[in-house]
Amino acid sequence: MMLVGKVIALLAITTSLALPVGAFAPPRSHQSTSLLEAEAHSRGDFISNAAIAIAATSVAVIPLQPANARGRATLEAAYDRYTPRIIDGGKFFKGQLYGAIAKGDWKAIETATAEPPKKSKEDRALADGGIAKRAAQAGGFSDSRVLSAMDLFAATFSESSISPKTKAMQAEVAKLREVVQGMNKAARIAQGEEKAGGGFFGVGGKTPSKTELASEVKDLYMKGGNAFNQYVYAANDGLPVQLNKLPFL
Repeated sequence: MMLVGKVIALLAITTSLALPVGAFAPPRSHQSTSLLEAEAHSRGDFISNAAIAIAATSVAVIPLQPANARGRATLEAAYDRYTPRIIDGGKFFKGQLYGAIAKGDWKAIETATAEPPKKSKEDRALADGGIAKRAAQAGGFSDSRVLSAMDLFAATFSESSISPKTKAMQAEVAKLREVVQGMNKAARIAQGEEKAGGGFFGVGGKTPSKTELASEVKDLYMKGGNAFNQYVYAANDGLPVQLNKLPFL
C-alpha cells in the first residue's frame, strides 16, 4: 500500500454557512519524489476570528501498476481532448463553487452542478447536433462538463481489459458523481424546489433545515475535493514525461 500524506481540513465555525478553510492536501507518497514537491496552500481568505478545528487523517490507496493507453498517440490525443475540461473543472470547484458554498448561494450551487436540458428537436437540427449549445448550458462542475471527461480519460489507460489504474480513477469519479448529485439536490431542497423524502441526509421524512443542508454540502465539498485529488494522483502516476501532470486542488 502506498501511504498518502495527511489530508488537512480546516473547518470555520460560523453562524452562517460553515465551509472548510484550507486547500485540499494533495495525496503524496514517500516513493514519489515528484509528488513530494506538491504542497497544499492555505486559504486564509476565509479565516476570521471564528474558532478553527483542524482534523488530520491518513489515507491509503491501492498501489497502481503502470498502465499504458492504447499507444502513445492515443494517450496524447485523449490527454489533449479531456484534460482541459478536467483542469477547468478543478479550478471551478476550488474557485466559483467554493465561493457559492461559502456564501450560502443555493441558486449558484444548483446551477454549478446542473445538467443541460434534454436534447430537443431544435438541437438535433443544428450542425453539431446541439453539442456546443448543451455544453454551454451544463454547470461548471457537472457530470456532462467535467465528470464524463474524467471517466473517458480514465478509460484511456486500459486496453483489452480494464486496468487497475482505470478502476482506481473511475472509483474516484463515482464518488464525485455522488457529491455533485447530493449538492444539486440539497440546493433544490433549500430553495423549496424539491422535497427531501426517502430519509435524505439521514434526517428521516422531515424536511432538513438550511443549517443541516449547509453542513451536508460542506461535507460533500470536502469529500469531492479529496476524491478529485486522488483521481489526479492516480492519473499522474506513470504519465509520460512529455505530458504535464494534472494539478491538484
